[in-house]
Amino acid sequence: MLVPERGYDIKLITVAGIDRKNPLKNIDVPRKLAKGSRQAKNILREFQPDFVIGTGGYASAPVVKMAQKLGIPTYIHEQNAYPGVTNKMLEKHVRKVFLGFEQASEYFKDPSKQVYAGNPVREEFLVSDREEARKKLGYDEDDFVILSFGGSQGAGRINKAMLRVIKEFNGAEGVRVCLATGSYYYDAILHALGEEGVETADNIEIKEFIHDMADRLAASDLVISRAGALTVAEVTVSGAPTIFIPSPIVAGNHQYHNAMAICREGGAFLIEEKDLENEKLIEKIKNLMDNRDVLRDMSEKSRACGRRHATELICDTVLEDCGNAQ
Repeated sequence: MLVPERGYDIKLITVAGIDRKNPLKNIDVPRKLAKGSRQAKNILREFQPDFVIGTGGYASAPVVKMAQKLGIPTYIHEQNAYPGVTNKMLEKHVRKVFLGFEQASEYFKDPSKQVYAGNPVREEFLVSDREEARKKLGYDEDDFVILSFGGSQGAGRINKAMLRVIKEFNGAEGVRVCLATGSYYYDAILHALGEEGVETADNIEIKEFIHDMADRLAASDLVISRAGALTVAEVTVSGAPTIFIPSPIVAGNHQYHNAMAICREGGAFLIEEKDLENEKLIEKIKNLMDNRDVLRDMSEKSRACGRRHATELICDTVLEDCGNAQ
């Protein structure tokens, strides 16, 4: 990983986490953790890292704890506004705790270790331009552009709600709707539209996955999405007004807390899944379409929540701290 404008060339090792789609696989976690500690020791001795950063999840615990035993400087980065159990457990022995959201501070015990860094995003999110992005995508400057996505696998409840949005704005002049369904739901969404006899007009895009997310966010007037930590980071550095629909089935309901961190600052609205069955989403979209001043204010407040230099701050802090430790 090359950090822009710093010249840091950092080699990374990553480990997998819990299988949330098949919880039965997690029954064997204790045995795997013990095995993981042995494997972590071998990997660390072979790789010989200068430091280790844990990013949460049970899989990071053996690596961070073993690094501590081997005298390697360790750090943790908590991506979410509501921290996970692993990072809270590891806090005691790490040198610094990097926070993706300032609100996570209250859940850790030692303020002197905390660094509010934000969550790193790719460089293209920091440099994307609305006008250039719209030219690339073929949007007119006056188009009202709605972008919705739920991650690589998609989000069934959001997709179902967006079917109504698509039907509402299908063929509407001056409105563009782009829905990224995720790989799991793509065929089902197309089938559902066909069953209802809906032939989408040119102003509707239905995609399995978005490969140019930075341009899509820059070009959008309104985003409708989940509230995972990295999604929130990307929409805020892009200054995208957003309606967050948090997943209710994640650990600690952390997506709700992530979304609320931006909503409290005025950069987003939140609609819970249980409210998607009525017309609340379409009503909110239409209200925002009729109140462009509100959208502009949301954009400014969303961008103010973004941490544009998260990567550099984390790297600078770790390298300075490691240097001081020598």
